[in-house]
Amino acid sequence: MADQLIIFDTTLRDGEQSPGASMTRDEKLRIARLLERLRVDVIEAGFAASSNGDFECVQAIAGIVKDSTVCSLARANDRDISRAAEALKGAARSRIHTFIATSPLHMEKKLRMSPDEVFEQARLAVRFARNLTDDVEFSAEDGSRSELDFLARVCEAAIKEGATTVNIPDTVGYAIPELYGLFLKTLREKVPNSDKAIWSVHCHNDLGMAVANSLAGAKIGGARQIECTINGLGERAGNCSLEEVVMAVKTRRDYFGFDVGIDASHIVPASRMVSQVTGFVVQPNKAVVGANAFAHASGIHQDGVLKARDTYEIMRAEDVGWPTNKIVLGKLSGRNAFKQRLQELGVMLESESEVMAAFARFKDLADRKSEIFDEDILALVGDESVTAEKEQYGFVSLAQHSETGERPQAEVVFTINGKEFKGQAEGNGPVDASLKAIEAHVNSGAELLLYSVNAITSGSTESQGEVTVRLQSAGRVVNGVGADPDIVVASAKAYLSALNKLHNKAERVAAQG
Repeated sequence: MADQLIIFDTTLRDGEQSPGASMTRDEKLRIARLLERLRVDVIEAGFAASSNGDFECVQAIAGIVKDSTVCSLARANDRDISRAAEALKGAARSRIHTFIATSPLHMEKKLRMSPDEVFEQARLAVRFARNLTDDVEFSAEDGSRSELDFLARVCEAAIKEGATTVNIPDTVGYAIPELYGLFLKTLREKVPNSDKAIWSVHCHNDLGMAVANSLAGAKIGGARQIECTINGLGERAGNCSLEEVVMAVKTRRDYFGFDVGIDASHIVPASRMVSQVTGFVVQPNKAVVGANAFAHASGIHQDGVLKARDTYEIMRAEDVGWPTNKIVLGKLSGRNAFKQRLQELGVMLESESEVMAAFARFKDLADRKSEIFDEDILALVGDESVTAEKEQYGFVSLAQHSETGERPQAEVVFTINGKEFKGQAEGNGPVDASLKAIEAHVNSGAELLLYSVNAITSGSTESQGEVTVRLQSAGRVVNGVGADPDIVVASAKAYLSALNKLHNKAERVAAQG
């Protein structure tokens, strides 16, 4: 009998720790709904104690998700754990995930606590959490660099106090697959009550081995939960990639012998949504979800695939949600057809007013662009303009002039708290002039860290351009995303989107990796 592998998705928590990847409440809700359709076992919705905003996001997700367990992270203290429990009250199934560092380096330099103090705090934290919920996960932060005997002592105590899952993270991506798998195997053998809990792995990708380490932790080490994110999103080099783990297990079931409950047909839609919400573009050669993952340029490869698909393809593109690019809607399509297509794409808008706002933008786009693709629709829904009434800054219109030998000029009309303003400026190009026109009036003083353009759909000059703008101000880093057939307009939208996120100064607390 194959063992069931639990997929624990932390896109909304650890993924959001990528600089600039913070998400709004509505964006998190859309992703959570799609994760549920993906049949993710556990959704880590956030870190409820880190800010009021994160608390509200966890609470909202707990209220709408019925088929997946909803989890909140909490440091090993009563305040964090109580806050997590409060946020999770409305969940059909909830989990509190508490953690404390156990490596000598972290205990001495970061926590400034003795091993005995860490042991006692971990034990009491699990006990406190267990009184609030039946499902408690304990994580030993920087577990892969912890001393084996001490880590075994802590894990034994955590299980004794009621932890149902024990996670051994490779927090800094230092592990090597074989060594990590053997470390976990030896650890489980040293813990007398190890069979009373499910063991979990949470690996980072600093050396490019997060997926390999996670699979080794399961195959060699006996873990039955893998913690991962869509597109491998996460701080530094990212986390273990959900799509890669799932498809490795499904494709090489002959070796791994694991079953997963994931509906892989929703993998690509989930990847697209996370990419468009965060502005982190998926590289073309990314496994499973990259644009070139199932593309064949070599004549030999093309000939082989035409004769027998499995000569060069080990999995089918449609099994992970890659559709054949087709026109799904047009300018004559009605609101009900548009709403139905949103549901098919895994997008569930909360109110009729949001549907109408997105539909109005769809009709506007259809007047300017003859072919509307799924990616275009996702971009429309992800556009900050859909929820402009909730934002401080909103885009209205743009006019720009540029010609060879002349300095480009731009005039941007935008709203601040509902009131229209007009900014004018010159620049080195039309995009530069447009952003300077906004900044001339806003005076945010933010530093531009990144400007990136990506074509939402390929194969046509009518493709919408998706622009990502990354700004830094007062130590905060945010991404803004804008989409439009006019790349200059998309740039202005992205800049205003980033300014909105800078304006939303929700307090953040650094959490476990």
